[in-house]
Amino acid sequence: MRLTRAQQQERTRGAVLTAARVEFARHGYADAKIDRIAEQAELTRGAVYSNFPSKRALYLEVLTDLVGGPGEVARSTPPPTEAIGNFARVWLERLPLAGDSRADGHLQLRSLNGVLDDERARTALAQVTELEALMLALALESRVPRRCVRLAGLVLTMLNGSARLADAAPGFGDPFDVTRACEHLAALDLADSWQPAHLPYVEAAQPCDEAFEPPAAVFDEISGRAVGLGADGVIAVLGSERLSATEEVVRAAGPGDEVTVVAVTGDPAETGRLVRLRVRDLTGCLRRVFAPDAWPRFRLILGEDVGVGADATDATETAVRLHRGRIVARAHGRGAGHAAAKVSS
Repeated sequence: MRLTRAQQQERTRGAVLTAARVEFARHGYADAKIDRIAEQAELTRGAVYSNFPSKRALYLEVLTDLVGGPGEVARSTPPPTEAIGNFARVWLERLPLAGDSRADGHLQLRSLNGVLDDERARTALAQVTELEALMLALALESRVPRRCVRLAGLVLTMLNGSARLADAAPGFGDPFDVTRACEHLAALDLADSWQPAHLPYVEAAQPCDEAFEPPAAVFDEISGRAVGLGADGVIAVLGSERLSATEEVVRAAGPGDEVTVVAVTGDPAETGRLVRLRVRDLTGCLRRVFAPDAWPRFRLILGEDVGVGADATDATETAVRLHRGRIVARAHGRGAGHAAAKVSS
């Protein structure tokens, strides 16, 4: 049977990813060669680059492919201390086994050591890590009546540090000790408060009355399923340099608001793949520990045009307020999500 163009492209992409995974597992990121990947996939070098514009883009896609799809979902949420311990156990499953090669261990760890060697990529990683901390914190806050962002950040610091040490010194450290240490972090008083100094000075959203034509469905990374847009609430479009502003939107939104955050970038090939990798890794762990009623109460869409007229750049910060299927307010610049969420619907 003759394949359609789309089927042929998907087959080519699959062959490249399979060959690349073997190459990265044998040689590591630094020593991997696109020519060997092309030869293994029985393709030309140009065919590889037509699907993945750089070795880094290909490596990030291989790691995302290893993370997989939405996966299993917890049926109930344990108490906070136990939840932190369970989250740590799930996260630490990536630690390589004693017999794994160093290069294969890099893949198992989703290691980015030596991969993000420029300012743009490091900035994106810092911002998406803040987003990860917020998502873990919001899950904990469903059971704890206080802000948990600093606690979540400390847990992720310990887990990422353990992974980095496992990458540099395989076999050192006990993951069970790390898990117990993460559990003890829940008892720390971190004096966590939410008082961003700039928010009182954010310019108010501008009223408007515009038609809104959302896409039929978009993929929500938190729930792992397709969702529709258009209910009363806020849509904030944030570039990879402004992902930390997600908390401003979430904290300002009203109890009945549907909050949607759309993460965009001017570099979908690399920065976009980096954000997708980290988000899918984190949400996969969250869903295995926290039941749906504890998941962060917002939708997270990656790289989609949702019809609000926002640019896709790393510095984008644009938000709209929706009411009865129409855009009733717009805000741009720093604090835009907060300003749109503060508009009364």
